[in-house]
Amino acid sequence: MKFYFPDSQDQVSPSYDFPNDEHSPFRVRQRDDLYAHQAVTPAPYEGILVSKAIVDGSAKGAGKYTTPQRERLYRLGVRDFFRLPKEMSSLGDCGAFNYIDEEIPPYSVNEVLDFYEGCGFDEGVSIDHVIFGYAPGAAESDVDQAWVTRRRISLKLAEDFISAVEARGNKIEPLGAAQGWSPASYADSVVRLQEMGYKRIALGGMVPLRTPEIMDCLDKINEVRDRDTNLHLLGITRINSMEKFFERGVSSFDSTSAFRQAFMDERNNYHTADRTYTAIRVPQVDGNPMLKRLILAGAVSQAAAIKGERECLQALRAYGKREAKLPEAVAALDNYLTLVDETKKQKYLTSYEETLDDRPWEDCSCLLCKALGIEIVIFRGSERNKRRGFHNMTVLEAKMRGLQFA
Repeated sequence: MKFYFPDSQDQVSPSYDFPNDEHSPFRVRQRDDLYAHQAVTPAPYEGILVSKAIVDGSAKGAGKYTTPQRERLYRLGVRDFFRLPKEMSSLGDCGAFNYIDEEIPPYSVNEVLDFYEGCGFDEGVSIDHVIFGYAPGAAESDVDQAWVTRRRISLKLAEDFISAVEARGNKIEPLGAAQGWSPASYADSVVRLQEMGYKRIALGGMVPLRTPEIMDCLDKINEVRDRDTNLHLLGITRINSMEKFFERGVSSFDSTSAFRQAFMDERNNYHTADRTYTAIRVPQVDGNPMLKRLILAGAVSQAAAIKGERECLQALRAYGKREAKLPEAVAALDNYLTLVDETKKQKYLTSYEETLDDRPWEDCSCLLCKALGIEIVIFRGSERNKRRGFHNMTVLEAKMRGLQFA
């Protein structure tokens, strides 16, 4: 089972100064910053996925790449741009969720192939159009006709895509994108894609589905899937079901879930083999909008906030080095968070104490936890938060490695 990590230009600076919370004045991001496959060993994924919408933009506006980054990607190619190891694959797609509100996808087949060829991808997904809902027992005549139209658009573009790949003599491996609103409609899409000549098929639009619903779709697809057809799950992890997915023809998947939980989830920020922990929020006085408003309004003393922040970080670091006891660290944290947000303090403080008491970073063998110690569980700024996301992916990689894929 192969895991692809969707790129959004997530890198970390190896020279970042954590005690002073500042970057080196000599840092050059595109030269010095590291991707996850450079920051941890072994690499936490077997390939990267890059969306055209992220690089070139879409109907929603500009992508996440600056103009110089975009030009450098096209100039260097995906392998050199991302400094990919020889064994790592590159997969391109269109980023269908970025144009989900449009009536038709904003790209032509030739534009997408120009992107794939121009960047030198190993594999590329045909253009698809996401269907908004799921109605497992519904026939084509019973559902919103926009769903029917979107499936037809996806299939027509897939047909044009594989024909254009063949006509251009392109070496890229094509993946046909299947959309549906039910097990039967997904299975029918797979049948049609196989008839077009696709040996790899990407199942799109399943992110909102519950695991049993995904399994129902895979069971129905398996009834019509050629034995040499491999499936890719777009945006799906579901680690506890991976072996069952594999049995039903899934050979690869992509997801940012483990990474994004590090800084987007309310509580499940730091992953271990058997559970998750809540990262400890220590807002920056000069970077937290709520705290800045309170200071400007005179509700919080800036001097008191700076003092509380400094003492909180000192206490946490001393605790991490076993130079302070748990009650001291919790007291300093309590004092600072009372100034910042009393409501959030009451919501999270017990979870923070549990994280500190268990010291999970000490049991982790990943390079980031060994290097950073307690800093890895402090929720504060992108350098810590992204590193915690990279750590989470190492946990996912280890879990995948431990599964038995026959």
